[in-house]
Amino acid sequence: MEYLYAPWRDTYFNQKDKNSCPFCKCNEVLDQDEAFGVIFRAKYCFAIMNKFPYSPGHFMIIPYEHTENIEDLDDKIWIQMSQYVQIGVKILKGELFAQGVNIGMNLSTAAGAGIAPHCHYHLVPRWQGDTNFITTIANTRVCGSDLKQIYEKLRKAFLAHV
Repeated sequence: MEYLYAPWRDTYFNQKDKNSCPFCKCNEVLDQDEAFGVIFRAKYCFAIMNKFPYSPGHFMIIPYEHTENIEDLDDKIWIQMSQYVQIGVKILKGELFAQGVNIGMNLSTAAGAGIAPHCHYHLVPRWQGDTNFITTIANTRVCGSDLKQIYEKLRKAFLAHV
């Protein structure tokens, strides 16, 4: 059995405000999209860069509706989110040359959700050989890309689809 450890995320888990939803905050403060890393806004959902990415280009697609349960989402919201996941994969492959993409949802804290009360998709671009042991042995995360440039590239690519 193999284990994936992500000790760099400890800061995120231990310093977040438990009484505030960062995704809802993005919806309340619409004039700071770049500061928050908002890539696009559609009618029922939006996308945001992950502040603690597993790989460069890791972003999330989030419904505006604050709910933990995907089964409570209206079909039109679910369909639009799913359409943007599909577009997102295409963009990650076309713009960042990702060789693969992990898509996932962690539904509830029991499933590993860091922000459980507000469901969201993760899209994580992957490349052959993109993992190594430096994170485990040196508590260091290597990011060989400028995240601001990636944000701009993804934002520009999504503008053609929103």
